[in-house]
Amino acid sequence: MGKTPKKDKKDKEKDEGEDDGRDYDTLLKGCSSISKPLAAKKLTKKIYKGVKKAAKANQICRGVKEVGKAIRKGSKGLCVIAGDISPIDVITHVPVLCEEANVPYVFVPSKQDLGAAGQTKRPTSIILIKKSDIEGYEELEKEIGSLAD
Repeated sequence: MGKTPKKDKKDKEKDEGEDDGRDYDTLLKGCSSISKPLAAKKLTKKIYKGVKKAAKANQICRGVKEVGKAIRKGSKGLCVIAGDISPIDVITHVPVLCEEANVPYVFVPSKQDLGAAGQTKRPTSIILIKKSDIEGYEELEKEIGSLAD
């Protein structure tokens, strides 16, 4: 009835990344065909880091309902959508909402990794990073904006 040993620091670092046998190319196979613009591998990592920083600063909205409501009310920011959502009909209206509201959006390959970056245990289909003074936000906004063009 003793305590279970805590994980080593190295084990925690492995858990945070995509090191559980799922690399970027494998994740792409699970993406829907409407997942465009899809972030490249390097940009995907930057987006996850940005989502993590925004979550710590409490500057994100999670989920289709919450994000849709925020966009309709006029919130500005970056919309990050998971590409492996099934059924895809759940999020097909969001890119249209984003374009009407002039909010840049991008697809990432994994809802599991998006949820982990947003500091939840559950997979997350969509996250809106609210416009704020988080480190690296402007750079992310510029890169995601250039993808849509």
